[in-house]
Amino acid sequence: MFNWPADTLTLAIDIGGSGIKASVINKDGEMICERIRMETPYPSHPIGFSDVVADFVKDLPKAQRASVGFPGLVRSGVVVMVPSLSRKVKDGPKDPELAAAWANFDLQTPMANALAIPTKVANDADIQGAAVISGKGLEFVMTLGTGVGTALFQNGILLPHLELGHAPFRQSEEFEEQIGNAARERIGVERWTKRVIKAISKYNQFLYYDHCYVGGGNAKHLKGIDLGPNVTRVSNKAGILGGARIWDLEAS
Repeated sequence: MFNWPADTLTLAIDIGGSGIKASVINKDGEMICERIRMETPYPSHPIGFSDVVADFVKDLPKAQRASVGFPGLVRSGVVVMVPSLSRKVKDGPKDPELAAAWANFDLQTPMANALAIPTKVANDADIQGAAVISGKGLEFVMTLGTGVGTALFQNGILLPHLELGHAPFRQSEEFEEQIGNAARERIGVERWTKRVIKAISKYNQFLYYDHCYVGGGNAKHLKGIDLGPNVTRVSNKAGILGGARIWDLEAS
């Protein structure tokens, strides 16, 4: 593992189904500039997507490396699947051609070329989790946004490739279908909140985690809500702040 100097700056990019956020952070995960945001473009084809992101961040302070949180299953920088971007319009039906184009696409290489610095592309929930975990015991991270992201850590070590948002939940639907943003807009915040609490309990039934962290853009709707024992709501800024720490994890 390369030993990055203490003054290393990281360009942290958080790609979501609704928006793309970015900032530059120091090795402690502190932002040295204001976070910027743009709407996620639809449709987004993998060819040329890195150039769009690079143009978006071009005016930020210069960094020595980059981390990119991506809303899908990512293995060693290769996108296995990305449901949110496999649509021609936001929250629209899945487009088979876009889904096929993203499947097994090496995003890390063109992203590194476009940004012109060493770049790590990982699941967005993995990066968010890197910012909030304590490093003790089994810690579960759930992000609520356009879809549902999940990450799992054992004593601070990332257990990668976890996409439990697509596991069966209730009424023959996946967690993402039941508590994703489309469901929240359809049934209202009150009913959606009750579903989220049930989802957290369901995850605990088969993970037996020591602590759960709930983040993502829609976590703001849970402010003041008792989510259950050993559950903490965290800021969506963690998707940016974890950009430095993800470089120090053994698996990503």
